[in-house]
Amino acid sequence: MLRSYRGQQLEKAVRVDGVVRPLQDPMLEIEFAQLSDVGRVRPHNEDYIGHFAPSGHAQARSHGWLFALADGVGGQEKGEVASRAAVESMLEGFRSAPKNEPLSGLLHRLVQTANAKVFETAVATGPSGAGMATTLVACAFRYDSAAVAHVGDSRCYLFRKGKVELLTDDHTIANEQVRLGILSEEEAAERETRHVLSRSLGGGLFVGVEVSEAQILPGDVLLLCSDGLHGSVKPADIAEAVNRSADLKAAAEKLVEIANQRDGNDNISVQLIRVRSVERVGMYRGRPYKLR
Repeated sequence: MLRSYRGQQLEKAVRVDGVVRPLQDPMLEIEFAQLSDVGRVRPHNEDYIGHFAPSGHAQARSHGWLFALADGVGGQEKGEVASRAAVESMLEGFRSAPKNEPLSGLLHRLVQTANAKVFETAVATGPSGAGMATTLVACAFRYDSAAVAHVGDSRCYLFRKGKVELLTDDHTIANEQVRLGILSEEEAAERETRHVLSRSLGGGLFVGVEVSEAQILPGDVLLLCSDGLHGSVKPADIAEAVNRSADLKAAAEKLVEIANQRDGNDNISVQLIRVRSVERVGMYRGRPYKLR
């Protein structure tokens, strides 16, 4: 994973970090690869990615896994500071969360805390921090469920049995106009406002967070990405690159390569997560129980 900061020499080379952490059957088992690249034009990387992996069986059941990706708002001061503050706030909050806190509520709370962290960091930075902001998408896994929270236009896709589903809805001016019926999707795709955020972290003490939850199945692959990928590569081409490779590292590298070939004007970040097995559970009075 490549991380860069203003004023540092940025290398074009990138490293993919991944791990397979098998847990005792029938525990949730996940493998992943993550990659962040500066692109072909920008002098530094304003994206930031991170993850939390449970240390053992007990923590896998009480907390689970968390993946988070943030894209510092381009053209604003300290975008890389905002994205790092947001992701690190999410990871720390997830690590210290009460045991068995429901994922949807937990992510909603953590994103609000991350928003406040970015806002406070901007204030503490002084005049150079004015306008500091970032997108954020996060995905948490526990038992047989995944919860996704997002603000801005960083996305989460689900790949299942050769099909792709977008689990997030871009918070951009053009997309808001589509939801209101003012523009068609075709018209929105041609508007300059398709890149103008309607929501981001850091603009105030509170932010509108969207959270959804879905059941996960063995073989599912989820992709978190910044608009450096989805802004230049169509969903069908993203799906082809993911579905054609059994190696998540190779798939991540291929996605970044395609984005750089077709555009490369933005930073490109991806996190690919494959579900290898799940622990099926039901809930009774807020407590999980195994399903046979």
